Formats: sequence, C-alpha cells, structure tokens
Amino acid sequence: MAAGKKSGIADRVREIAAPVAESMGLCLWDVEYVKEGADMYLRITVDKDGGLTIDDCEKFHRAVEPLIDEADPIEGAYYLECSSPGVERTLTRPEHFEIMRGSEVEVRLFAPVDGKKVFTGTLVSGGSDGVVVESDGARLSFDRAAVSKVSTVYHW
Repeated sequence: MAAGKKSGIADRVREIAAPVAESMGLCLWDVEYVKEGADMYLRITVDKDGGLTIDDCEKFHRAVEPLIDEADPIEGAYYLECSSPGVERTLTRPEHFEIMRGSEVEVRLFAPVDGKKVFTGTLVSGGSDGVVVESDGARLSFDRAAVSKVSTVYHW
C-alpha cells in the first residue's frame, strides 16, 4: 500500500477520532496506519492532563471503533490499537512541538553531522521546516528532511 494512501487513511481516522477524544476530555495525540510484518495496524494515541489510565484507553476504543467501522475508511483487515503516547513520546505534528517546547528531546538524524547522528537538548522550536534545540549553551538547527525522529527524554 502506498505511503500516501496510508497517510490519507490516518487523516480520515483523525477526523473521526478527534471529536470522540475531545468529548471524553482526551487529547488526540496521533493516528498512524502502518504495516508490521504481514499485518496492518491502526494506532490511535490519546492523552489527558494528569495521565491516561487503561480504563480511559478502553473507553475510547469502545467509543471510536464503531464509528471507524461505520465510516469504513480501510479496505481489508487491520488491528485497532488505542494507547497513550507514553512519557518518551515521538513528536511528529506541529502541535506536538508546540506542546513540548522547553522539554528535553532527542533528535535522531538520517546522516551524521560532525560525526554524530543523535543530539539531545531543550526543544526551542520544531515543525515541518526544521527542529531547533539548545544544548550546552549552543543553539542547534536541523533541517526537517535530515531528521529521522524527535522524541522526548524522560530521566528514570
């Protein structure tokens, strides 16, 4: 399945899931439709102030599943997963970068810069154009096309 079709499915499911999440006091963090092995997974991650419980995830799953089934945006079989983004969450959308500004993040690059592919620092800004972090008093800017992943860092 083409990447464009998968992102179109994720966008359609986002339209369905966002009002459900909002009505339940949840924040829709992300929707992704991905292939893992031979199986397709529709993953919806939600969050809420004060943290998410397994009961929150179950209630959201039960509320959103029939709406997705009714809209029928996906041909074929898939597994629906509803969960929390976790404390070490991946930042993919502009609103993620806005919400997490000031947090410690790890930036992973596709190719090394000065011999390094992983940089850690405080998130200054980020989005579709690039990612800016402050690390050891220096401001580091990365073109978004060079970045493979940005995620928050939680010190256990």
